[in-house]
Amino acid sequence: MKTLLAFLLMVSSVMAADQIPNRLIDYAGFKKIVLDSAFEQETHRLTERQFIEAMLDKNVVVLDARSASKYALRHVKGAVNLPFTDFTADTLAQVIPSKTTKILIYCNNNFESSPAAFPAKAAAASLNLSTYTSLRAYGYKNIFELGPLLNVDKTSIPFEGSEEGLKSKELNRYIGRKMFDAQGAFSHRSSKKSGLIWS
Repeated sequence: MKTLLAFLLMVSSVMAADQIPNRLIDYAGFKKIVLDSAFEQETHRLTERQFIEAMLDKNVVVLDARSASKYALRHVKGAVNLPFTDFTADTLAQVIPSKTTKILIYCNNNFESSPAAFPAKAAAASLNLSTYTSLRAYGYKNIFELGPLLNVDKTSIPFEGSEEGLKSKELNRYIGRKMFDAQGAFSHRSSKKSGLIWS
């Protein structure tokens, strides 16, 4: 009896949820897009090499749907930023010339070893999944997604952003220190042989 009562309560709460009207939320339409595009999405996942080759096409839009702050830290070179939360028909039309334009997408879960710029999300909450579905909802059909998880220090995909600039400056400082240390150590050893001691 308790099981039947719990079931009836659950069914009535689901029915009540269905009765709350909102013309701007269409869960059934969302489910249909996900189901209809599931096979296509899987076949539109690109390897690292395929993604780089696709980037070379001057008509392709590389879309970064992460936040503006994460984009500023590090992004794929040449990518345009339109945060997922800012997707509307108008904002998408400003960065994607037509519904048939080839669009390349990537997200946090495509890159590791850069946790500030690319913090990993739960696999089922990967931004690529939401971005793909939303682009389809707005009528875009030529969408391709970077498939693998790549290390930012080992991938051939080029990056831009303040984290990249900082990395280059730190590397130059490190190399400079090592050269100075090597020269200083060399001078110190040489001076001992000649009887001079450098401090």
